[in-house]
Amino acid sequence: MSERVMVTVEDGVADVRLNRPEKLNALDNQMFRAIANAGEELKSRDDLRAVVLSGEGRSFCAGLDFSSFQAMGTERNENQADSPGDHLEGRITHLGQQAAWVWQELEVPVIGAINGHALGGGFQIAMGPDIRIVHPDTKMSILEVRWGLVPDMGASVLLPSMVGLDVMKEMYFTGKMVSGAEAVELGIATRLHDDPYAAAMELAHEISEKNPEAIRRMKSILNGLGERTTAERFAAEREHIGALIGSPNQKEAVAAFFEKRSPNFS
Repeated sequence: MSERVMVTVEDGVADVRLNRPEKLNALDNQMFRAIANAGEELKSRDDLRAVVLSGEGRSFCAGLDFSSFQAMGTERNENQADSPGDHLEGRITHLGQQAAWVWQELEVPVIGAINGHALGGGFQIAMGPDIRIVHPDTKMSILEVRWGLVPDMGASVLLPSMVGLDVMKEMYFTGKMVSGAEAVELGIATRLHDDPYAAAMELAHEISEKNPEAIRRMKSILNGLGERTTAERFAAEREHIGALIGSPNQKEAVAAFFEKRSPNFS
């Protein structure tokens, strides 16, 4: 893993931290690549049950590094070899989009612990996790209009399931800043906590104690609901319940409940 993103895994829970605290975890080319790579590497683990995504230090992510703005409009050089706007071969995303979208591609639940700032690109990365726990005073904004840009890291894909189109348009058109408390009211964040990281880790460990096969299938059912017809949603439920009933982990869940003990899932 890159030094820009720290990853540790313990008891099936991955602790992923953006690690550029002196810059409020601002995004440059190396940071984009490190975030996307961290998610890709976690996909290959078969011992994973949940992920917590957070930012080291005072902020989750303050958005694009100012040096990246200064580089805009200049000729590309060797240090720009991994531009966030580079389309990734064989994918539907470019690098910046993948830094947010990779958390949806993981089969296990991802919980965002959001404090300090989540601005611009940082806001869009914060939308990637399945669940967001935020500090009441967190500052969040789709800030791209300030720089004369449009959001291009997946906001138009991730946000519609959370807020109404009118709310989304106001955020896009104005770059308005919302607090963590307002984010919960709008549906952008799941819930508030004075210590989002501790709350996210507690939730991740709670999820890790459930049948991991059922949890993965739940995420598969719930992701992409907007693209499925009603008939396809019913079919997905039938398919996944059929695969689970009588499986070893499902029987272990039942046995552990009646025997009043912790389950031992494979």
